[in-house]
Amino acid sequence: MKTTPVIAAAATLVLASALVSCSADGDEADGGGGGGSDATNCTNTITKDDLPVVTMWAWYPNMELVVDNFNEASDEVQVCWTNAGAGGDAYDKFQTAISAGSGAPDVMMVEADRIPTFQVQEALVDLSDLGYEDVKANFSDGAWKDVSVGDAVYGAPVDGGPMGMIYRTDIFDQYGLTPPTTWAELETTAQALKDAGGPVFASFAANQPATTTAYFYGNGAEPFTYDPSSEGEIGINLNSPEIKEVLDYWDGLVDKGLVGTEDQFTPEYIAGVIGGNYATYLSAAWAPGYLQGAGVGEGADAGVWAAAPMPQWDAADSVAINWGGSAFVVSSQAQDPELAAKAAFGVYADQASLDDGWQNQIIFPLNVGVLDSPEFQDYEVPFFSGQQANKEVYVPAANAYTGMTYTPLGQYYYSALTNQIAAIIDGSATGSEAADALQADVVAYAEEQGFTVK
Repeated sequence: MKTTPVIAAAATLVLASALVSCSADGDEADGGGGGGSDATNCTNTITKDDLPVVTMWAWYPNMELVVDNFNEASDEVQVCWTNAGAGGDAYDKFQTAISAGSGAPDVMMVEADRIPTFQVQEALVDLSDLGYEDVKANFSDGAWKDVSVGDAVYGAPVDGGPMGMIYRTDIFDQYGLTPPTTWAELETTAQALKDAGGPVFASFAANQPATTTAYFYGNGAEPFTYDPSSEGEIGINLNSPEIKEVLDYWDGLVDKGLVGTEDQFTPEYIAGVIGGNYATYLSAAWAPGYLQGAGVGEGADAGVWAAAPMPQWDAADSVAINWGGSAFVVSSQAQDPELAAKAAFGVYADQASLDDGWQNQIIFPLNVGVLDSPEFQDYEVPFFSGQQANKEVYVPAANAYTGMTYTPLGQYYYSALTNQIAAIIDGSATGSEAADALQADVVAYAEEQGFTVK
């Protein structure tokens, strides 16, 4: 298979907005004067003028502090940071630079599921021989898998989204509920709640395909296999028995009126969360920060939130799942990839930056030094009324997570899955029918783009 059509096809993929886990408010900048050391548009102030400079795009809310911490400690390189917009805005600009062959930063923050889309266009540098071995022990195998494509490592992990169940203790107490440990128990609990006149138990939203994908992995599915060394081959298995079981399960909850189906992350949805329209929110470790930023837990619903582990298909065989997470990648336009890699691996890796990130609920760090620290594990999370949710829920999930296989078809796949979830919700397809349609859709698209589907 010729690689050119595949690379060209990746440039046409829809670059949707970022996951809430990594989004941040901030002024957008234009990205400045290209890659390498042409640092002409820094948001931060560089004080060590005698050192070489690498450019960086990133949108974490505390990025200026993080860059200042790195620059102050580094005697090898300085970072010129620009906020080129959050998520999709930055990706659009990066894609433009890739297509033009110039204008990309040396280092860029990306969500892990975007890495193959840019890698297939030869826009990223393999970091395997550029410092990876020095920091390999700082992260779990699952964290590294999420930023790898085949045997190559393309990202320096920073944060992630180990998943758990956030629930309202007031609703659970009122109706005598306990957090379900299995999906079967969840359905039974949701039915009991409905029968007692309570609210819906959870949400199944068409606009959250990444969450549904995490559910697939939780049931042992392997939706994609992809390795660039396989000469354009891609494995697509979106109608496996495991995936059909997941979609049929949620189809049943929808049919019985046990879950809400409105889009998440809208003002209406947040108003429902605050108003007690949902007993739970199945989400990631970054959710408390997002919810608080949206006004949850500040009024009538203050002090009612707690966290529990995600339900399992088999209580005796627990599977950890993840939603979200970002990393720093090095652009192939970097004039000095080795220096750029030092910045990618070094920024947001010092203790002060990591502490600021998790203490202010900006990130859920993946650095095992933080995950294992008593300060982090024993932290009494204010949103959860002092519950040690890190120790009880999120750190075990992060440690047990084994990673996903992302593909360059990711954005098309998310769009196609969104359409099929909508079909389940409106009753025009069963879960199994949606899985078959999803498989046919994504396979056809992959073949149109020049991939050989296996």
